[in-house]
Amino acid sequence: MTHEPARDWATDFDIGDPDYETDPYPIWDDLRQRCPVAHTELRGGAFLPTRYDDVAAVAYDTEAFSSRDVGVIPPMEGSALLVAPPITSDPPFHTEARRILLPFFSPAAVEKLEHKTRAICEELCDALDGRASADAAHDYAQHIPVRVIAHMLGIPEEEEALFTDWAVKIFQGTATDPETARQATRDILAYFGEHVAARRAEPSDDLISFLAEATFDGGPLTEKHILGTCFLLLMAGIDTTWSGIGSSLWHLATHTEDRRRLVAEPALIPTAVEEFLRAYSPVTMARVAVADTEVGGCPVHAGDKVLLNFPSGNRDPEKFERPDEVLIDREQNRHFAFGIGIHRCIGSNVARMEMRVAIETWLARFPGFHLDPDAVVRWGGTQVRGPREVPVQLS
Repeated sequence: MTHEPARDWATDFDIGDPDYETDPYPIWDDLRQRCPVAHTELRGGAFLPTRYDDVAAVAYDTEAFSSRDVGVIPPMEGSALLVAPPITSDPPFHTEARRILLPFFSPAAVEKLEHKTRAICEELCDALDGRASADAAHDYAQHIPVRVIAHMLGIPEEEEALFTDWAVKIFQGTATDPETARQATRDILAYFGEHVAARRAEPSDDLISFLAEATFDGGPLTEKHILGTCFLLLMAGIDTTWSGIGSSLWHLATHTEDRRRLVAEPALIPTAVEEFLRAYSPVTMARVAVADTEVGGCPVHAGDKVLLNFPSGNRDPEKFERPDEVLIDREQNRHFAFGIGIHRCIGSNVARMEMRVAIETWLARFPGFHLDPDAVVRWGGTQVRGPREVPVQLS
């Protein structure tokens, strides 16, 4: 699908435009100065706030803005994308739906996952031993979160390629091929339907079994709730984190001094992870206005969609010094890459751990890696932005 260049980003923005996917930073800088809340009629219309405070105000205001449609493009009719608790629910339903999942994403639970995650990273690096080059995204980053979330859910890790294919079709193809994305959604729900039935017959120690036995408001979870949550956990646990890992490795492949410093000072990696999350925040979400209101002084009417532009907010010069510089030792870093408010990502502890372990393992094995001089790095994503290929030399 080809895209016409945006005529004016203030009145005709398109987050699926290749220019936006590749380099949105100058676009945000321009909008913050002359039109901090942009608008488009494309794909049903939406508003795009670019300042940190405006994005936060929408995220916090759960009375004026609903989460019934969190997609940045129109929902897929007949799919279950809009029924994925807790992310697509509002209070008070959201509160209990989120509480049910918390034990699996607590710091203590995530600590138990670290050994498994490190083993996955080591295995992937083993497969690259002896090679002069690799794709840090395709050969490494894009495998880690898929296997981790499969392990948590209790679904076969060897079916990783299937899960990845679904994620690509849904997150990277919805705008251009909605029917394929709809079919992928139906396939996921059918897949989890079989696993839920199997766990009811023979429970195991995994997240699907837990959901099959969990209660909500005095009764069992509905089938729709269980399948929607499984869908959310699988899809949200894949593209977001592999984009975060891929962006981090792309940065280190293109910034020699930062790479050398982290090799020499691995204790700095957790701080660097926070900066990579700020600078290359992958996720943009959406809300729907439930009544006439305003965002940053811009009138918004009931039914209008507002995009929670977390990536732009994390580069707002009113909130961050030298916002367009990646400072791997940045001390003050109140980014909201994982969102803000009641819908702050429940999997943030898992994602942070995966990014840290992935970077630690990669740098220990390939401390001299750098971007292939002939590399073509393709960035993509509407809902989730990240590098799809990162060709590198391993030494």
